[in-house]
Amino acid sequence: MADPGKNAAPILVVDDEELIATTLGVILRQANYEAVPLSQPMLALDELKNREFSVVISDQRMPGLSGLELLAEARRLQPNATRILMTGVLNLDTVIEAINQGEIYRFIVKPWLREEFLATVSNALQRYELLCQNARLQASTQAINEQLKLANSALEDKIQVVARQNQQLAEINQTLEKRLTLSLDFCVRALETFDPSLGAQARCALQVCQGMATVLELPADERRLLESAARLYDIGIIALPRPLIRRWQENPDQLEASEADLVRQHPILGQDLATSGVDLEHVGEIIRGHHERFDGQGYPDGLKGEDIPRLARLLAAAVAYASSSAPPDQAFQAVKLGAGSLFDPEAVRVLVTALNRTGFPNAQREVPLKELAPGMILARGIYSHNGVLLVPQGQRLTETYIKKLVTHDRLHPLTQSLLVYC
Repeated sequence: MADPGKNAAPILVVDDEELIATTLGVILRQANYEAVPLSQPMLALDELKNREFSVVISDQRMPGLSGLELLAEARRLQPNATRILMTGVLNLDTVIEAINQGEIYRFIVKPWLREEFLATVSNALQRYELLCQNARLQASTQAINEQLKLANSALEDKIQVVARQNQQLAEINQTLEKRLTLSLDFCVRALETFDPSLGAQARCALQVCQGMATVLELPADERRLLESAARLYDIGIIALPRPLIRRWQENPDQLEASEADLVRQHPILGQDLATSGVDLEHVGEIIRGHHERFDGQGYPDGLKGEDIPRLARLLAAAVAYASSSAPPDQAFQAVKLGAGSLFDPEAVRVLVTALNRTGFPNAQREVPLKELAPGMILARGIYSHNGVLLVPQGQRLTETYIKKLVTHDRLHPLTQSLLVYC
């Protein structure tokens, strides 16, 4: 079992009765916490000014500085530290004063039980760690915002979206769950901005995973993990050059060995990015495993069969369908043919059931450039020969877009097929 306070700041214990302070320090150290027991409240105040603490536990009745006064100062000096008040008598006046002065997290009434005391400390430490993680997540999100602004500098409509996202993210300060949800949505949009086709695939994979979760009647926590992984499974690709991504999507067998090795790292990069957030450790494991094959020939770890996490096996089938450039019925058949080798047969069965219930996406057809007409909707984004996006996937064509493509084709002939929704 991991030490509960191994990576956290120490716990400050203050009681004017030196024996009590020392005893509590011993109890905490026996439970693998780092503790600083003090019997002088003014000395404790100096400590709060000079070093960081995860939890501050103080007796109420002390000479020179009461527990409430000390915890009020702790709140001002170290707002993330969890504050606990010890008292021999707990009455309404004490509770009201504690709330007003120090925003006390818990009360410990003397005499205490060791197990209850340690449970309270454990919960207090978890609160401190969540607050710290929350601050790190906000800083990370802000960094991604800045990168997204630079990427969208040429697209005014995308800049407006980013501005709205930044405003929304700046206003989020209520709960960790709300921060996490908005961060996941932001990552999908960031991926969509980086490469619209990848963003569209992620949204399609999410819809498929939602259908699969419904078929399996997954518990709420597993459904949330699968849907989160479906949003973020390709987030690691943003670390790869765009031309390499395009060639990997269109002709993966033609990549050089060094390029293929680089591509195979993106599930690991995705795991690292995902697990930087709160409560996303298991999401990172699913992302890491979504390119593993049921026969053990996948990457990055060469896992086989049920050694691959169950939700990763479900995601693998969904991603294969969502990322296929073939028409929906052909993509559907390709996944079915991969059962037992590429994919877990049970995952394929669930995918088939889900798609049969919800229906296939709109059919696609290939058209030559000269037959493009206003009103058609692109089923796949159009890129220049060097990987620059000309028209995004899902765009309804207008005369302006068509003229832009014709002009570009005269100077630099388009080599990719043009797919539109029927």
